[in-house]
Amino acid sequence: MEIAQGAKEQGADLIGFVFAESKRQIDIKKAHRIGQEVKGISKVGVFVNSPLQEVQEIAEYCQLDYVQLHGEETPEYCRSVGRPVIKAFRVAPGFNFERSQEYPADWILLDSFTPGQYGGTGITFDWQSLQDFTSQSHIPVMVAGGLTPENVGAAISLLSPSGIDVSGGVETNGKKDIKKIQEFMIAARRAEGGKTNAK
Repeated sequence: MEIAQGAKEQGADLIGFVFAESKRQIDIKKAHRIGQEVKGISKVGVFVNSPLQEVQEIAEYCQLDYVQLHGEETPEYCRSVGRPVIKAFRVAPGFNFERSQEYPADWILLDSFTPGQYGGTGITFDWQSLQDFTSQSHIPVMVAGGLTPENVGAAISLLSPSGIDVSGGVETNGKKDIKKIQEFMIAARRAEGGKTNAK
């Protein structure tokens, strides 16, 4: 609760709840409670290859503003969610730009590729290789993957994304750290002049 409130106070536009199986997975009831108490910030639920009905039920119960899909979900799946969608793509050699543009998503999220892992790896991808992606994409682009207070400015300067997504880069010993969140937000805002959304 304190971390969500603190992130909001530091200027984050969205907060994420990881419902996919991972070390950051949150209990549904806890996410609901935080969402009820922390107002004025958009709530994002993170899922990986979950049954559509499960996603819809959790989104309704937790009153999610966005559903972030990190698996192999199809365009048809995204279309059926019934909420604004952030569709994540793991950037590997041969990343298919055209395929990403076929998705009925409100955001595209570019994340690093690690075999067998869906986000939260703390590893960056080759930003240079996708330098033109954000300007060519007709869907707003969010960037994730190994972002920290030290490198977020460089990522923003190079890619000019519409949003940034951070997790491990603002943690200490596996827990969110308000001081690091503050440092991250300062670095991000300085780099983009207040135009990039942050989660």
